[in-house]
Amino acid sequence: MNIRKYHPDELDQLVDIWYQGSLYAHNFIEQAYWESQRKAMKETYLPMAETHVILADSEIVGFIAMVDNYLAAVFVKVACQGKGYGKELLQFVKANRNHIQLKVYQKNKQAVGFYLKQAFAICEELVDEPTGEKEYLLEWKK
Repeated sequence: MNIRKYHPDELDQLVDIWYQGSLYAHNFIEQAYWESQRKAMKETYLPMAETHVILADSEIVGFIAMVDNYLAAVFVKVACQGKGYGKELLQFVKANRNHIQLKVYQKNKQAVGFYLKQAFAICEELVDEPTGEKEYLLEWKK
């Protein structure tokens, strides 16, 4: 496994990993919503974030995107989930920070469990305005 900064010519690949992962993990949200976010993900969100990719056998299998101490995204190819890539990405950003916050949909039980196992704590219950879905604000402190 190798983690490095993403290259701008890899944006389409990252957006595809994000999109497929979003559909897989958030089947309670309409596909049209995720489709409507593709352009912003490529042109705004990923370029403004500190984004790193994780590679296995020279192939990008996932990425993590941070905006200051906010975990904006961590996605692993659906076929590669459960192999420790997400945990490696999270450990990578934890090594350089004292505090991380993120939001996760409450219905995404797999992700909620993952973050709780990684020493995050639920701080607050919120509602995501665009989707109307309940979410948690999670926090990790060194």
